[in-house]
Amino acid sequence: MSKPVRHQGVNAASRRRPIAQFSNYADAERAVDHLSDLRFPVERVAIIGHDLQVVEQVTGRLNYGGAALKGAASGALPGALIGWFFGLFNLISPLVASVVLAFYGLIFGAVIGAVLGVVMHALQGGRRDFDTVTMTVPSRYELVVDEQVADEAERLLADAPVVPTQ
Repeated sequence: MSKPVRHQGVNAASRRRPIAQFSNYADAERAVDHLSDLRFPVERVAIIGHDLQVVEQVTGRLNYGGAALKGAASGALPGALIGWFFGLFNLISPLVASVVLAFYGLIFGAVIGAVLGVVMHALQGGRRDFDTVTMTVPSRYELVVDEQVADEAERLLADAPVVPTQ
């Protein structure tokens, strides 16, 4: 019977101790920066977000023009990259062929993307006719440090300009 394989990250996380909590990421980042300025081994520190929430912020209405624009933007880059890649195989002048085919790919990808964007918007039938940005946001951040150096980190953070929330 073989022993179970333990991943290094799991072992390291199980030997860590929370030393501070913060209500926002910027304060947690400042605390780690403070430790770094004091020559603390920051590779032994982790910032962990807790109580994650998915926030979907509505940014506006989505009409046929907006759907076409979003589709064109999402199709243009892949089209340009595919055109550039195929242009590299030209034996006579690969640089010129790459640029020309990348341009044609950009145009072709934008047109195909715009058409697909409008078709997909039309197939929605009025449902989800708004645009959003999705984010994952923790409610608090915890600073955890390897057990061997946790006391030193707590001592150094006691003099920090950023005050952790408890």
